[in-house]
Amino acid sequence: MTQDVIALTPQMPDVKTLMAGLHAGGPDLRVNRAAGGAVAQLCTADGQTLVSLEAPRFIQVPGETTRLLGPTAPTEAPVWWTEARATSGVEGTGRLAGSIAGRLATVLGGTTWPREAAHTDVVTFPATGDVATTHPAGIDMLTDKAAVVIQDRPVVAATTWLTDVISTTLRSERELHVVTPPGTRLTLPTRTLLDRLPSRWVVRDAECGYYDGLSGAVLRWHDGTFAPVTEADGGPRIADAFRPRPGTDGQQQLLLSIRTVHPADERLVLGGALECAWQVLTGAPPAGWSTAEPINVPWSPRQLTELARARARQSAPSWLVVVGSPDRPAIATVRVARTGAGVEEHVTLAFGIAGDQAPLVNALPELAKSLATRHNLASMITELRAGRADLTTPAHYEPPSVPLSLTLGLDAVADLGLHHARSAPIDAALTQIGPGTRPAMHYAFGDGKDPAAWRSLQQLNEHLNDAGRTT
Repeated sequence: MTQDVIALTPQMPDVKTLMAGLHAGGPDLRVNRAAGGAVAQLCTADGQTLVSLEAPRFIQVPGETTRLLGPTAPTEAPVWWTEARATSGVEGTGRLAGSIAGRLATVLGGTTWPREAAHTDVVTFPATGDVATTHPAGIDMLTDKAAVVIQDRPVVAATTWLTDVISTTLRSERELHVVTPPGTRLTLPTRTLLDRLPSRWVVRDAECGYYDGLSGAVLRWHDGTFAPVTEADGGPRIADAFRPRPGTDGQQQLLLSIRTVHPADERLVLGGALECAWQVLTGAPPAGWSTAEPINVPWSPRQLTELARARARQSAPSWLVVVGSPDRPAIATVRVARTGAGVEEHVTLAFGIAGDQAPLVNALPELAKSLATRHNLASMITELRAGRADLTTPAHYEPPSVPLSLTLGLDAVADLGLHHARSAPIDAALTQIGPGTRPAMHYAFGDGKDPAAWRSLQQLNEHLNDAGRTT
């Protein structure tokens, strides 16, 4: 079983302390680098990865340890987070990860998660011979069809190590299978990344063996991959563990998909639309941002822009994660890319709504106006769904979202033609935003309770797409 152990320390682990931790495996192991140097891999002499150690992250954002490790997390920000991940398939790697983290915590006066995993013993391994086949990036199992990683933790986050695994898997043209216990949940960034590539969330189950945590399909290991078990009619067999469960107590999630297009200008500062959404819907700006979870840097549009500009010079897009304060759960992923249209921001943003909170949907018209008139909005789709207010995805059925509104920015309406944008034959309330001669359009489909709103959104999209064929 894979064991992740995290050292949480008040001081930064310096090179000397990190080397003391890595020597928990004795003098015969070697250190390789991965993820551009952000991950150190402790390996046997013949190349078998035993433990992946991420570079220490200084967590300055309140609530991050609790969000990812649960309410019993042993400490809070600010804290240095150093994660050791043991690879399955070789006996003793879990103890090695525990010793590495335990040594860091002992020297620097911190603690570990889980507490009971920490110790300082030397854990030795054979230099050659009796070890499993070498896998890149700490992958637990590799076949011609799939890369399998095991995550035995309460929440699977989009860590530096996991994002490196995803990149490796994409390059190899394999499926990624993330295997977890039944109580594990995914963060929104992890769910977003898995949605972008051929992947499965494989949940271990005492009754059926394995099932897909997003679709519920019972799975079996066949020919080097996890494949669905089918019924007599050819449809997938659904695991009993995936059946709907009560317990959200009126909790909801407000989901926004925002696309902005900015002129490529040296004075451009990114993140304005995202910050505007946070301010309008919660009354406060985001709390922090980073290129992976846990989120470690306080919110700064200027620093975000500098990173995106540096990546653009390398012809690479930027993928970022942004979080809110613990008392108002919110999380977003942002993809920034230079395209022929300019500098584009693609934002996926979610707000958690507790059962006793006032609905945020009432502020959507105000948000649409602010984004369209001040932040180069191209389009925004908003949806509402019943779901956990902490914005994680559990391994059981949750009802699908229902669309609330679609907003088209000034340029989008101008490209379509004002008459065409106004004349959509759908059941939706239309609001014109901004200048009368060159406005934006906000189409509202209802209160998020009627699934028929999906049909209205589909009809609207078909009407808008007809613009190019009728002009």
